[in-house]
Amino acid sequence: MNDPDHGQRPSVSGGQATGGPARPKRSRRRKGKAKRAQGPSGGSLSPGNDSSHSGLETRPQSVTKDGDAVRKRKRRRRGKGGGQANTPAPAEAGSPAPAVSERSGQGHSSRPPHHQRGLQGRPLKSSERPPEVVGPSLKSVPSSIARQPVPPTAGRNGGQPSTVSGTRGEPNDTSLYAALDLGTNNCRLLIAQPTRPGQFRVVDAFSRIVRLGEGLAASGRLSDEAMDRSVEALKICAGKLKSRNIRRSRLIATEACRRAENGEAFLNRVRSETGLELEIINRETEARLAVSGCSSLVGREAKSVVLFDIGGGSSEIAVIRIGENRSSRLANHITHWTSLPVGVVTLSERHGGRDVTPESFAAMVREVEAMLADFDCAAHGAHAPEDFHLIGTSGTVTTLAGVHLDLPRYDRRQVDGVWLSDAEVTAMQARLLSWDFSARAANPCIGPDRADLVLAGCAILEAIRNRWPSTRMRVADRGLREGLLTDMMADDGVWRRGRHRRPNRGQSGRSEGREK
Repeated sequence: MNDPDHGQRPSVSGGQATGGPARPKRSRRRKGKAKRAQGPSGGSLSPGNDSSHSGLETRPQSVTKDGDAVRKRKRRRRGKGGGQANTPAPAEAGSPAPAVSERSGQGHSSRPPHHQRGLQGRPLKSSERPPEVVGPSLKSVPSSIARQPVPPTAGRNGGQPSTVSGTRGEPNDTSLYAALDLGTNNCRLLIAQPTRPGQFRVVDAFSRIVRLGEGLAASGRLSDEAMDRSVEALKICAGKLKSRNIRRSRLIATEACRRAENGEAFLNRVRSETGLELEIINRETEARLAVSGCSSLVGREAKSVVLFDIGGGSSEIAVIRIGENRSSRLANHITHWTSLPVGVVTLSERHGGRDVTPESFAAMVREVEAMLADFDCAAHGAHAPEDFHLIGTSGTVTTLAGVHLDLPRYDRRQVDGVWLSDAEVTAMQARLLSWDFSARAANPCIGPDRADLVLAGCAILEAIRNRWPSTRMRVADRGLREGLLTDMMADDGVWRRGRHRRPNRGQSGRSEGREK
């Protein structure tokens, strides 16, 4: 028998060597107190042995060498992840995580090995991650797929956020209103929910350049290509409207359908292919809707305003004078209005919008000024010039604001409501006039779709500024759709009913905070 004092290495607790029986794993505290040890033949050591080795197992030299080899193999397996025997079984959906299995064929303790103790020991390796526990109604997915990032939603949508069905804060469908504007150049849709008095929250939006009035000035008819583009855009709008329970909607068509010989025939085709009923509105209604859509941008200090909407086939201008008693509907303060039969599409087709020279630009300005000469109306009246300003709502003025702000891409939140001085507007128009077509198309706030139209819009704007000089102009990224929504909600009294249920001051403050 080997003397235990010869420095033989004791066996690892819970390990098994050849020829030795399996021993239960003992805690470190009990090692020093254990009195029983096993010799090479299975007998107990005599109590006269050194107490420093009490409770430690000894093995013959040959057995110890084999045990060392076994322990080395175990260490190598642990360094590689512990092998398949130590990998915990995956958890079933909705079930608690299973206990870590015992070492294969060794020991009786349920305590996990040291390399699998997670936060109690060293960090787990990637192959030793504990199984993920998922809810009872979900299925397990591979961790590689579960860790993939979710791509952000794309799409401009007029800069308005969309509400996904089934999420927190989803609006009640019975309170949704929809407005569609099919113009000479654009097809636009807004779906919104009323919030605080005079305001609403956009739920869904759609906008696409269709150029319905392309070639209309020369032929007097809507071309087949332009009608096909418009019908495809209207099909998308019809799908959005059918997917929601809209309380009330209004769908309008403007100058292109008003002037075209086949305008009514086109609307019949729209009805048969999309199911949408569009109405052709007159110019006065169009001017009033533009004012209603921009009413929130007219401050209390303003006494008179000239609001203009530069469209694709026509331009509406409204003179607003506000007295002491301001109505909740700004359109009630319109004193004069006019509609010019010229827009960015028609003007650019007559004078050329792709290659614009200073001479051709001046010719466009003179043409619009001649149309305005018949409109005899002074904007200031009895008010001082500082109480008067311009409001522009069109792609022309929003483009100027985006270029002025040097935006990397168009952002409605930064453009809508911004103020431009008279000098800044002049500088922006001169800057655009100095660019060729490719430079205008490369600008992120213009793009190739508007590169041949923006200078025609600037010519109309220049004629309006010459007719009504002002020290400042406010930019509005809003128009007919917002006016339609505002009028429908006001007619239904949704904001008036809300005043009767006004909460207390604390609740009101919290509500306004959430709304903002």
